[in-house]
Amino acid sequence: MLNKVVIVGGGTAGWMTASYLKAAFGERIDITLVESGKVGAIGVGEATFSDIRHFFEFLGLKEKDWMPACNATYKLAVRFENWREKGHYFYHPFEQMRSVNGHPLTEWWLQDGPTDRFDKDCFVMASVIDAGLSPRRLDGTLLDTPFDEGADEMRGLTMSEHQGKTQFPYAYHFEAALLAKYLTKYAVERGVRHVVDDVEAVDLDERGWISSVRTARHGELSGDLFVDCTGFRSLLLNKALEEPFISFQDTLPNDSAVALQVPMDMEKRGIRPCTTATAQDAGWIWTIPLTGRVGTGYVYAKDYLSPEEAERTLREFVGPAAADVEANHIRMRIGRSRNSWVNNCVAIGLASGFVEPLESTGIFFIHHAIEQLARNFPGPDWHPTHRERYNDAVAHVMDGVREFLALHYLSAKRSDTQYWRDTKTRAVPDGLAERIEKWRTQLPDSETVFPYYHGLPPYSYMCILLGMGGIDLKPSPALALADPGAARQEFEAIREKTEQLTKVLPGAYEYFTRMR
Repeated sequence: MLNKVVIVGGGTAGWMTASYLKAAFGERIDITLVESGKVGAIGVGEATFSDIRHFFEFLGLKEKDWMPACNATYKLAVRFENWREKGHYFYHPFEQMRSVNGHPLTEWWLQDGPTDRFDKDCFVMASVIDAGLSPRRLDGTLLDTPFDEGADEMRGLTMSEHQGKTQFPYAYHFEAALLAKYLTKYAVERGVRHVVDDVEAVDLDERGWISSVRTARHGELSGDLFVDCTGFRSLLLNKALEEPFISFQDTLPNDSAVALQVPMDMEKRGIRPCTTATAQDAGWIWTIPLTGRVGTGYVYAKDYLSPEEAERTLREFVGPAAADVEANHIRMRIGRSRNSWVNNCVAIGLASGFVEPLESTGIFFIHHAIEQLARNFPGPDWHPTHRERYNDAVAHVMDGVREFLALHYLSAKRSDTQYWRDTKTRAVPDGLAERIEKWRTQLPDSETVFPYYHGLPPYSYMCILLGMGGIDLKPSPALALADPGAARQEFEAIREKTEQLTKVLPGAYEYFTRMR
């Protein structure tokens, strides 16, 4: 039986993998996780997709169990500031797109929207976020929207199985180091062997498969399957097995970041329940509110900005609270491995690949890869089908997100610096230019978005195109012949629902205070 797994590297990727595989296979699998006590985690990945909820459900963890321990908050959307022009903002929310007479409400908005704010006219979440509110009432019940929690009947399904069965109005922000610590305890209590040691060598057999990793104090750690969670170093996959890495920097130039973890009085500041991405002269700054601090960082391209200039800009952006906070400078490897599973080695997280954190995809990639590994776990015959299915799934996800992020820059109207002017003339992922031409006269639908990966629904593309403002869009000609009455009623229903919710939902800070 093939059941001995060695995970090299801890952090979010390593401990999420160990926890999930233990929850999936229990005592039928033997897991050892070895991590260095010297190598620190990147610690940037503090924002997530709403799919992450299914990870915690699968582990049997309730929000009250883990959120307070990880300083976690709710994330209802990504807020984009200054991408169209300075002073402008819009939301890409976690909210089901309404349709009227077979057309998405955003098409009707293009035809004759009530205001110039598509996000507030078409979604409830935009106004809830502006008011700094929690999506749950103080008694824990979820806000009344077109969402169906469906927790009992959905428990145990994978992300792909959830798609189309349930929608959920929020994701999470959390402190990555604290989540890794929490999951360490979870996994070790369920039988994962935790080895703190430095891996000094990777041993290959005559086939070129990994037979063991050699550590400084614990000697050889042998296994059947090795999982590479060593971050950008990719110690097993890219170094020991020499699997090629495919760079995405021709389309996504940002390769550097500087991050700050800024303690703040969140009661006084308030918690805006979203990730904010604020465009800057050579990139953008993220702002992630937690219960005791704000995580923030400047993502930029080194060809346009020095690390010193980036840090100075970030500190000025944050203000006096950042004065004594240590900065963490990060070089990002943008792209993916040609294959993330080679021989008996599977890479998960940064060791597999990374696309800049603009839409909070880092932890999503980890979660997706773990699910694919559990679904395609090999048997003693190591049938290549499982490896091939895994590699296809991981490649399609990363390529799809690459295209989606490239769309952000191509469609952003801003052009006041060389960086922003150059984003309009960079290489375009295969097929994207053709798709954009279709979207100019009819907004994206399931037939016209990236063909392999459907984890990003068409409405996400709509939000970016409508919000960024750099591509001229026209409503479907069919709407000129249709009766707009039902659409106007839907806009009014959203307005009324927004007014109702903003009166009854508690503030986000108040909600998390009660949770503690």
